[in-house]
Amino acid sequence: MHEPFAELALLLLIAAVVGAAMVRLRQPVLIAYIAVGIAVGPAGLELVQAHDQIDLLAQVGVTLLLFLVGLKLDLQHIRHIGPVALATGLGQLAFTIAIGFVLLLAMDRDWLTALYVAVALTFSSTIIIIKLLSDKRELDSLHGRIAVGFLIVQDVAVVLAMMAVSALPGSGEAETTWLVVAGSIAARVLLAALVLYVLMRHVLPPVVRLMARSQELLLIFAIAWGTALATLGEWAGFSKEAGALLAGFSLASTQWRDAIGARLTGIRDFLLLFFFIDLGTKLDFSALSGELGSAAALSVFVLIGNPLIVMAIMGYMGYRKRTGFMAGLTVAQISEFSIIFVAMGISLGHVGNDALGLTTLVGITTIALSSYMIIYSQRLFERVGPWLDVFERRYPQRELAVESQQSPAMQPRVIVFGLGRYGERLLTRLAQNRVTAMGVDFDPECVRRLGHRGFSVRFGDAEDATFLETLPLGRADWIVTTLPTGEANQVFLHALKTLQVTGRIAGVVRDETHRQALQAAGATRIITPYLDAADHAAQMIADALNSEQDAP
Repeated sequence: MHEPFAELALLLLIAAVVGAAMVRLRQPVLIAYIAVGIAVGPAGLELVQAHDQIDLLAQVGVTLLLFLVGLKLDLQHIRHIGPVALATGLGQLAFTIAIGFVLLLAMDRDWLTALYVAVALTFSSTIIIIKLLSDKRELDSLHGRIAVGFLIVQDVAVVLAMMAVSALPGSGEAETTWLVVAGSIAARVLLAALVLYVLMRHVLPPVVRLMARSQELLLIFAIAWGTALATLGEWAGFSKEAGALLAGFSLASTQWRDAIGARLTGIRDFLLLFFFIDLGTKLDFSALSGELGSAAALSVFVLIGNPLIVMAIMGYMGYRKRTGFMAGLTVAQISEFSIIFVAMGISLGHVGNDALGLTTLVGITTIALSSYMIIYSQRLFERVGPWLDVFERRYPQRELAVESQQSPAMQPRVIVFGLGRYGERLLTRLAQNRVTAMGVDFDPECVRRLGHRGFSVRFGDAEDATFLETLPLGRADWIVTTLPTGEANQVFLHALKTLQVTGRIAGVVRDETHRQALQAAGATRIITPYLDAADHAAQMIADALNSEQDAP
């Protein structure tokens, strides 16, 4: 008798083993997931029978992925991505679509398939790029900041592309003119914008503030909100994917964004496993054998053509060839969104399975190779740098201007974790002494109150390593923990060690056991409030008595 639970357990075990091998090879684990899907599908061992269960988990995984993408689309960040990121991002999108479209037409694809795949070639993997740049400590470099700007532009493009696709007529439906399609998109966008404005302005802030009183409830609310708007998006004529993106966007400007994102990341990765396994099981290798030549040509275009496009635009705008090269490598791949986008076209009847197979082959090839290109970017630049002079002006004025105008940013020199009576007082006194400081706590009322008083505060859990990655820990001179238990501090300090934080760490303790635990975990300095207060009180009383004795 077939048992879905046992089948899922076996798939997870296989994925863990193959994923470990990929990590050993310094490859993204999503390649392992697709490989597992191929191995257990009809082209391999034919182990998968629970198609309905895997498909449902895959749909929830895609919903959470797009919800998290929307969660990153903070209006403040979009406003400040800078002209170079905007111009280069839009330029890369336009040139990649145009050249890719022509290449695909030359491969005898019909125009709609060519358009779908060409658009898919423009999306780079946010997850992989951020992870690789973070591992190399290059997120705060000039090319890292520009690359993050690319990702924001591409994320916005994902939203618009999915909305446009959802407005097109499906297979078997009446033909619709482009004018009607454009009008439908405009009407839907305006309606969605109006609804989102009302929600973001008047409904969501008090609701999320209430949910944030419990970390578990906040997590459940985020998943419920993402899946609910995905369902509503499909009902309203958009798509589940567009609805999930808008759900994330509606929370992107709230102070709970980072905490929600950190909590959902692990669940997203777990559920996406089933999307890629499902994808692998559906690949028809009898059809894919004829796609190898096309996939190779498109992979070369993505791996070499996309970086050259970025380098040409950045060189024209006045950046050095090294900056353009390093930033260009981040678009030398396509992403999981590319596969999801084409899969969405199949569900609407716009393209066939051959388009999905072609996109998947290009994705596997470019993700694997570009990961090594980014990891060894400096060595690669040393090899090819002498041939890249054409991409640099004689006077790279924009980069020189950036260097001459750089000033110390208002980054916190001290970050205080835990804003109880002691932590709040410490944050207040640091501000009075003109020391730039940031406070972190998981009490939403505390964060809101201190935020209204003008303090830099963040809502989140100090024991969540994914959340800690969103904080400017690398730039802080001191990190102070006032967490109440030794166990919580041990988890916190272990996470800091994993993130290779170099700042000094001060821990506030309440008893000897707590002090020993903090010292063993690597705290630089121990603060004992009760003993310090007693010493101060004793000294104050002694000084008062001595002054009375000395008085005539």
